[in-house]
Amino acid sequence: MDTSQTPESAQLMEQILYEVKRVVVGQDRFLERVMVAMLAQGHLLVEGVPGLAKTLTVKTLADVVRGRFKRIQFTPDLVPADLVGTRIYNQKTGDFSTSLGPVFANLLLADEINRAPAKVQSALLEVMQERQVTIAGESHKVPSPFLVMATQNPIETEGTYPLPEAQVDRFMMKVLVDYPTDEEEYVIVERVTGPAVQVQAVATTEQLAALQAQCRNVYVDPSLVQYAVKLVSATRTPDKHGLKGLGAFITYGASPRATIGLVEGARALAMLRGRTYALPEDMIDLVPDVLRHRLVLSYEGLAEGLDADALIARIMGAITPPAKPLEHEKRAA
Repeated sequence: MDTSQTPESAQLMEQILYEVKRVVVGQDRFLERVMVAMLAQGHLLVEGVPGLAKTLTVKTLADVVRGRFKRIQFTPDLVPADLVGTRIYNQKTGDFSTSLGPVFANLLLADEINRAPAKVQSALLEVMQERQVTIAGESHKVPSPFLVMATQNPIETEGTYPLPEAQVDRFMMKVLVDYPTDEEEYVIVERVTGPAVQVQAVATTEQLAALQAQCRNVYVDPSLVQYAVKLVSATRTPDKHGLKGLGAFITYGASPRATIGLVEGARALAMLRGRTYALPEDMIDLVPDVLRHRLVLSYEGLAEGLDADALIARIMGAITPPAKPLEHEKRAA
C-alpha cells in the first residue's frame, strides 16, 4: 500500500484546520502544534494564562474528527481512580465490574495538571507511554488515536506540584500560548457575542489514523537526523560542541525522546505543509517546543536570569543545520 501523501489527505487536513478556525480565532501557531502532535502521535504540554482558547481548540478539534473528548480538572484532592477508573462491587450479583475513567477518550485535556499530587500524575504516565491502564491487575487499552493535552498556568503557582522530570519528558512538546493581538481580540469578542458557530465533522478517527500512518512515511534525510542528534547532544555536553561555559547552566540535558520528537515533529510539520519530505526549516521551527521543558537549569543558570529558551537559542546558533536537499534528491525522496 502506498502511503505517500495524496491530494485527498492534504485536502482533508485543510478542511480540519478550516473547521477549527471557524471557531478559534488566531492561535495559528498553537493550532499547528496541536496538529503536529496529532499526526506524530505525541502529547502536548501547554502553558498559558486562562482564557486563551486552549480547551476550546481541543474540544473543537475532537468534534471535527468525530473523536471522543474528555476534560479533567486536576485538583489537589484527585485520586488515580478518578482518572483511570475503578472496580465497583455490585451487591445484587455479588460481582465486581470495571468502571472506566475519563482517560478513555481520543482527546484528553488535563487542565492545570500541576495542581494534582504525584500519585495522580504517575497514573497518567502509564496511559501516555503505554496507551493502556491497569485496573486491579487487568489491562485496558485506550482508544486510538489518543492525545493528551495538559495545561499549566504560569501564574498562581501556590498549591501546585512541579511535574516530575519523567512525566515532563513524555510530552513531545511544550507550547507557550500568548495573548491575542488587538485585531484578533476584536474578532474573538464579535464571534463569542454573535450567533453560535456549528462546526461540521469533516473526518473520522479512522481517517486520522490513516493520516498518522502516512506521516510515518514522510522522508527524513539522514543529515537532518544527525542535526537532531547534535542539538540534543549539545544540551548534555555543550563543551564538545564549542559552547564553552554553557554546561555550568544546565544540570540535565534532553533525553533520546527529544531526538525522536524532533524527527517525528519535522515529519508531521512537513506533511502539514504539503510535502512528502522534511526540510531543515521544519525541524528548526520545532526545536524550542521540543527542548524547552527537557532542560533542567542549574542554580547558576537561574541566578543569571537565564531560561531554557535562551539556552536553546545559543545552542541553535552554534550548530549549523544541514543544507536543503537538492532537487534531484527531493525527487528520489
